[in-house]
Amino acid sequence: MEKIKMTTPLVEMDGDEMTRILWKQIKDELILPFVELKTEYYDLGLVHREETKDQVTIDAANANKKYGVAVKCATITPNAQRVKEYNLSQMWKSPNGTIRAILDGTVFRAPIMVKGISPVVKTWKAPITIARHAFGDVYRATEYRVPGPGKAELVYTGEDGTTFRETVYDFECPGVLQGQFNKDSSIRSFARSCFQYALDTRQDLWFSTKDTISKQYDHTFKDIFQEIYEAEYRARFEAAGITYFYTLIDDAVARVIRSRGGFIWACKNYDGDVMSDMVSTAFGSLAMMTSVLVSPEGNYEYEAAHGTVTRHYYKYLKGEETSTNPVATLFAWSGALRKRGELDGLDALGTYADALEAATIETIESGVMTGDLCAMWEGEVPARKVSSLEFLRAIRERLEQKLG
Repeated sequence: MEKIKMTTPLVEMDGDEMTRILWKQIKDELILPFVELKTEYYDLGLVHREETKDQVTIDAANANKKYGVAVKCATITPNAQRVKEYNLSQMWKSPNGTIRAILDGTVFRAPIMVKGISPVVKTWKAPITIARHAFGDVYRATEYRVPGPGKAELVYTGEDGTTFRETVYDFECPGVLQGQFNKDSSIRSFARSCFQYALDTRQDLWFSTKDTISKQYDHTFKDIFQEIYEAEYRARFEAAGITYFYTLIDDAVARVIRSRGGFIWACKNYDGDVMSDMVSTAFGSLAMMTSVLVSPEGNYEYEAAHGTVTRHYYKYLKGEETSTNPVATLFAWSGALRKRGELDGLDALGTYADALEAATIETIESGVMTGDLCAMWEGEVPARKVSSLEFLRAIRERLEQKLG
């Protein structure tokens, strides 16, 4: 078949370890044979981030602003052990956090459901999408290891000279201190992204914080969401037949567990980090989770929701065959290509992305899958564990049939 021609590049952000290996295999087996791929490439592998002092991450985020659509591989966020392993000059921040801050976006994550793998929560019949605020809070916090007795204060000095000062705690012994922040402008962007995504996908929107305890911080989120909903979205939600409601996060957890799914659950930054892992695991696997960052300006960044699969990477380096699940990374590519086709008016690109996802799901439902899915398989046909590359090649066979 003739390859599909692209007109505008994708921003391609390469990553680390086993997902970097899968990244190339997916391109070689499932994209390059069918698409004349145009990308602006950025190497966000930890080695190159160190070489550029993380400027490559900033450049990649700005390129996303320029071209509108990006696809990102999983990357390492280094801890002390990684600093030593990679001989880093410092403990570089999360690339995802840096990109999210520059784009001021919201992350939407939803499980990929297949017949034969049932959610742990038996009442769940439809995907639950987690909308995670992608700015501030603990990810941009200032921290201090308190060495001994002393007073910790929260101080604000306004441009007009007004001041606020309040004691956080009088330490009588060593401890730890953290100061976090958020901005009304970012919270408003978060709210509008959530409301618009709910309208676009025709799903109910839930939002939860802990405003009864955090009477200023969390309550500000609640108030801004309600203000924007009443002023801009209530009539549109009612016309679409969908609902918005707010509840405390502990109540939301109970409601989610009892629900049938099929809605968007909006969470603050850390809550969304934790709850997206909980939801994805309960539905099956982190490797079966889509993730897209959406900015208020309409820029999109598609990525895998999981890490770099370090354990499998070390096996790969020893020459051992691995059965690493590539589905989330594959769906990042298909999502980005579909959006690129949508924005550029290239229907063929969207048709290809739909066929790629369908071929992937059908391959699993036929009993061919990676090792992580075999343990959860409840399908009528026996599960057959294959290597990552064998899995991708099985998908390719079905994809070729679908594309004629």
